[in-house]
Amino acid sequence: MHPGDRTIADGLRRALRLEWTTIAWNAVEVFVTIGLGVAAGSLALVAFGFDSLVEIWASVVVIRHLERTRTHSATHSPAPALRLVAAAFAILAAYLLTAASIRLATGAQPGGSPIGIAYLAVTVLVMLGLARAKAAVGRDLGDTPLGAEARMTLLDAFLAASVLAALALDAALDWWWADPLAAMLVGAAAALEARENFLLAPSDSAT
Repeated sequence: MHPGDRTIADGLRRALRLEWTTIAWNAVEVFVTIGLGVAAGSLALVAFGFDSLVEIWASVVVIRHLERTRTHSATHSPAPALRLVAAAFAILAAYLLTAASIRLATGAQPGGSPIGIAYLAVTVLVMLGLARAKAAVGRDLGDTPLGAEARMTLLDAFLAASVLAALALDAALDWWWADPLAAMLVGAAAALEARENFLLAPSDSAT
């Protein structure tokens, strides 16, 4: 095996390990955050659980893309994977913006969730670490879908931080509107990521 091919193979294996780690973490996250969100009446926590589902979907898409890259590196286009990751972003954005708008309009107030606050603090650190590692491997491999999914993991970290801040503000100052506002801000960021990845896909497919 050529040294360059060995480096690429090692990078692909590391990327796959990172994606499977992301899936494992998010699978737990779905049940924990949605359960805590329903119990506390927190839209932001429930939204974070749905974000974890979207992150699992994006990771599965990228895993399939990486596996195909292993055997069809010369002909395999990343455009379909980019479109699927973009679709995941768009679904998340639509849900968050709609649900947050309804929550702000009705003025429904969430309850407290100390366990949710503690869990989200850990999640921020885990997601930041995974996002950084994925971005580094994506740059080394020149893999656009992996880089796009790394940004989604980074968005997951920002969402966790936003929900954490919202829960803390609500607990400390009774700022009920911080909960849906946090969900809305991340929804807007997800919409921008969806647009960016949809725009990237045609140019890659044309190459």
